[in-house]
Amino acid sequence: MTGLFITATGTEIGKTLITAALCHQAREAGKPLQALKPIISGLDDDTLDESDTAVIAKALGLPLSDATFDRISPFRFKAPLAPTMAAKAEGRTLDYDAIIHTCRQALDSDTFTLIEGVGGSFVPLAGDRLVADWITDLGLDSILVAGSYLGTISHTISTLEAMQARGLKVRAIIVSESAPGTLYDNPDLAETAGEIVRLTGLPVATIPRIQAADPWRHAPPLLHLLNA
Repeated sequence: MTGLFITATGTEIGKTLITAALCHQAREAGKPLQALKPIISGLDDDTLDESDTAVIAKALGLPLSDATFDRISPFRFKAPLAPTMAAKAEGRTLDYDAIIHTCRQALDSDTFTLIEGVGGSFVPLAGDRLVADWITDLGLDSILVAGSYLGTISHTISTLEAMQARGLKVRAIIVSESAPGTLYDNPDLAETAGEIVRLTGLPVATIPRIQAADPWRHAPPLLHLLNA
């Protein structure tokens, strides 16, 4: 199995931007790559074309069809909640074994596969299973995405050490610049990344806020992190 898991310190941090940027850059470089965001919540039928699944599809050059949505995100929920709560709100149960089976089918192909998680690394999925269990059962290394807001260094190190305590390998960290804070100005992006490098010893990349349509098209080079 060849692939990598894209996880984060929390929700709305920038996982899909990173996943889409890697897909786009791989296509531009002529390198075969596929991506799944198997679980997505907060998905409204009226805004499918604006969803994270649609973003990944566009970056892969795939049509926004039912088949594409089923391929990238087979487990979809309307409520913007953790998967366990979103499934319960719809009277459904998220089948953990089905998630693992879906991912392994993709990983068993000859194409390098990105699996984008949901929320942060310790979000509950089904029963007592967390995203970290999902990563463990797939046997994948991860890229950890963090924000640049005040407090992110603590959140990043906490998440990293909790993952490492479970035997999970994080290849690199990407700091995605956060929206302006409401109480405090965000710390300098480069200084924040420098502190994370100093404290973790891992490769760290940064992505500034990109004010453009399809920001994944304009992200700095990231492909080198796949082999970090």
